[in-house]
Amino acid sequence: MSVLAFGAVTAAGSRGPEDSMFVLDPEDFKGTIDYFNSMEPENIVNYVPNEQSWLWLGENVPFLQCPDKSFEQVYYFRWWTFRKHLKKTPDGFVFTEFLDRVGHSGQYNTISCALGHHIAEGSWLHDNRFIDEYARFWYAGNNGGLQPHFHKYSNWATWALYRRYLVNWDRAFIVSLLDSFVRDYEVWEKERGVENGLFWQYDVRDGMEESISGSRKDKNARPPLNSYMYGSALAISKVAQIAGRRTLAEQYTLKAAQLRSFVNSLMWDEQARFFKVRRPSGELADVREEIGFIPWYFNLPRPGCESAWQQLTDPQGFKAPMGITTAERRHPAFRSHGVGTCEWDGAVWPYATSQTLVALANVLRDYNQEFVDKSDYFDALVTYARSHNYKGRPYIGEYLDEKTGQWLKPDSDRSRYYNHSTFCDLVITGLVGLVPREDDTVVVDPLIAGDAWGWFCLDNVQYHGRTLTILWDRNGEKYHKGRGFSIFADGRKIAHSDTLMRVMGELR
Repeated sequence: MSVLAFGAVTAAGSRGPEDSMFVLDPEDFKGTIDYFNSMEPENIVNYVPNEQSWLWLGENVPFLQCPDKSFEQVYYFRWWTFRKHLKKTPDGFVFTEFLDRVGHSGQYNTISCALGHHIAEGSWLHDNRFIDEYARFWYAGNNGGLQPHFHKYSNWATWALYRRYLVNWDRAFIVSLLDSFVRDYEVWEKERGVENGLFWQYDVRDGMEESISGSRKDKNARPPLNSYMYGSALAISKVAQIAGRRTLAEQYTLKAAQLRSFVNSLMWDEQARFFKVRRPSGELADVREEIGFIPWYFNLPRPGCESAWQQLTDPQGFKAPMGITTAERRHPAFRSHGVGTCEWDGAVWPYATSQTLVALANVLRDYNQEFVDKSDYFDALVTYARSHNYKGRPYIGEYLDEKTGQWLKPDSDRSRYYNHSTFCDLVITGLVGLVPREDDTVVVDPLIAGDAWGWFCLDNVQYHGRTLTILWDRNGEKYHKGRGFSIFADGRKIAHSDTLMRVMGELR
C-alpha cells in the first residue's frame, strides 16, 4: 500500500488527502528517527537502509505519543531496529535474529527460535507482504515443505500466525498454510513426543541454555515446547474451522484438550504452586523458572493456579531492579553458571520478558485472581523499556544483569540490535490494550491505571481493514477530542468512556 493510503509521512513529511482521520502528526517523531540514524555508522544494511527508515516506518507502523518521552523513544527505537532485520531474498522477505552471520543459523541467516516474536511484532506492519513471505519461507519454502532448520528450535509460529489473522483478517492466507501447520505438528510429535503425552526438549533447543533445571543434553519435558504445542493445536483447530474442515478441527481440538490436561496434571507442582520442568525420572525440578509463566501465554492453565503470579512481584522470586529474572532469586544456583555463554540461570532475557508480559496480560484479563494487577504490568513494561540503554543511548541486546542493567554480551554486531523479543506488540495489545478478535467488535482493555498517564494516543493502527485511533485524554486538553478514553475507526468514534477502562465498539 502507498504512503498516502494511510495518510502517513511522505518524502516531504506531509499528510495524505485522508489525514482528517488522524490525530498525531508523524513529523513530530521524525527527529527521533534522525537521532537513531546518527548514533553510529551503519555497517550492515539489509532491505531498508537508515536513510530510508523514516519513510518506511511512516508507511508501516502505528504512531505512539505518551507523556514518558523515554518510553516513547524506546517504542520507535524498537520499530527502527526491527526494520534493520528485514531482508529481501530470492525466496521472499525474511527477518533475521542477528544482523551478523552466526554459525547456528540456516539459509539467509534465519533462525526459528524467536519466530513467534517476529510474527507478533510484525502483525502490526501495514504491508502484509513481509510476514506473509516470511511465513511461507518457513512452512513451504523447502520445495513446498518445512525448512530443514525449522525444528532446530522450539517455536510457537503457528499460534502467532493465527493471532495475526485476528489482526488482519486475511482468511485466504491463513487457510493456505493449514496443511503446513498440520505437517509441522506431526513432525514435532514424531521428534519430541513422550509416552505420557508431553513433549521433551533440550534447554538449548528451547533457546534457553545453561538453565538451573536442565542442560544442553537432558531430555526434559519443559513448559515452553509443551505450551507451544498446545497453542499450535488450538490454532490448527480454529483455522480448520475457518476452512470448513470439521473433522480436522475436531481432531486438533481434542489434541489441545488432552495436552492441556497433561500439562496441568504433570507439570504443576502443587507444593511450590508453579509449573516446572519434569525430568525423565518423573521428578519435577527443584526450581521455579520464568518458563513456568509461559502456559498463560496461551491461557493453558486451569483456574486455580494463579497464585504462581505472586512470584512475579516477590524480590526473592522474579522481581529485580532491572527486570524479570529467568530463575527465582532465592535458589542456591541462581546466577551460578558464569557469564558469557547465554545463561538462563537468572539474568534478565528480553525474550522471556516478552513472553511473561503477554502471559501476564492474559492473567489480568481472563482469570479471576487477586495476586497481580494493572500496576504490576505497567511497572514491568516500564522497567523493560528502561533496560534499553547502553552508554546513554538506546540499545537492545541478548541479556542483562538483573541489578545493574549491564548487558552481558559484548557490544558487537552479533549482539547489537538483537531481534529476539517484542516491545511494540506489548504496547499495542498490552499497555494500550487492543485485544485481537475474530469478530467485528473492537475491544480495548488498557493495562495502565488512569492516574499513571494523563494522556496517550496510538494512531494509524491497521485492524480488520480499518484504521484505528486509541486515545486517552483525562482533561480533554491534549488532543481536543473531548475528555476520557475514545476509540475511533476511520475517524469515527465507535467507543468512549469517561475513565480509562475496558471499552467495546463495533466496526460497521
